[in-house]
Amino acid sequence: MVDENDIKKSGFVAVIGAPNAGKSTLTNAMVGTKVAIVTHKVQTTRFPVRGVAHHGEAQIVIVDTPGIFSAKRKLDRAMVKAAWAGADDADAVVHLIDAASWIAESKGKAAPAQKRSVEDDERVIATLQETGKQVILALNKIDLFPHDEILPFMKKFNDAGVYSDIFMISAENGDGVDALMAELAKRMPEGGAMFPPDQSADIPMRLLAAEITREKLMLRLHEELPYQLMVETESWEDFRNGDVKIQQAVIVGRDTHKSIVLGKNGQTIKAVSKAARQELSDLLDRKVHLFLFVKVDEKWQERRESYSSVGLDFDL
Repeated sequence: MVDENDIKKSGFVAVIGAPNAGKSTLTNAMVGTKVAIVTHKVQTTRFPVRGVAHHGEAQIVIVDTPGIFSAKRKLDRAMVKAAWAGADDADAVVHLIDAASWIAESKGKAAPAQKRSVEDDERVIATLQETGKQVILALNKIDLFPHDEILPFMKKFNDAGVYSDIFMISAENGDGVDALMAELAKRMPEGGAMFPPDQSADIPMRLLAAEITREKLMLRLHEELPYQLMVETESWEDFRNGDVKIQQAVIVGRDTHKSIVLGKNGQTIKAVSKAARQELSDLLDRKVHLFLFVKVDEKWQERRESYSSVGLDFDL
């Protein structure tokens, strides 16, 4: 357990990159517990999530940002803006790249999502070159290929002129993460702890609970999932015996989406509720009574409160 008196440095680190590069997995690995939802799908993180990590005498507040991609919808543009804002405000920035996608693309074997990932990475590099910003590069998923295959790309990234350091890591199994943490700790400004050492995330529990339910929906529904959905924690009631009652609304844009979320005879929403309830019970270390309701709101993406509730900018 870290003692607050031992913390001599503290600051913010923004993790940016293409959707599904592994930013949330890396954030959770550095913090040592789950603070960001993780799925195999792109655009999982919609708003900056701050996890609190420690390395030596440094407290590192990690901002897991939404993926940076070519944004067309208003919600997407708000997410990308939030990602760059997180980078602008940070003491250090890590650009996380899915190295496996670059290798697959070079061999002509890239899946469509991998091709988009490379394109998004190139867009990030171009933006960094325009702004003159120097950041740390972390090449992720190195456990998926022989390391010599990444060497040609190391030169390409070096020549881009935007990376002060390059680390090879696997956020999934932890390879190289400690070395990256050590470098980030060195870059933190002098100062005491910004958060209590036993606090793992700077995110309201009601919001984290909603995100956990959204994660279970994404994992359960796979390709059927309408990405235009959100989850809101409408009520949170603590009982004297330590139990908690949580009521959440799953908001979708169409009646057809509601049918997908409910599933035949309500089986899908029941399974999602069970999985979310189990994780929340483990997280809170107490019994959780979770009640989910599905609402149709065709214009939820056009409402200011849908953005402000998760810290996104509506006025784009």
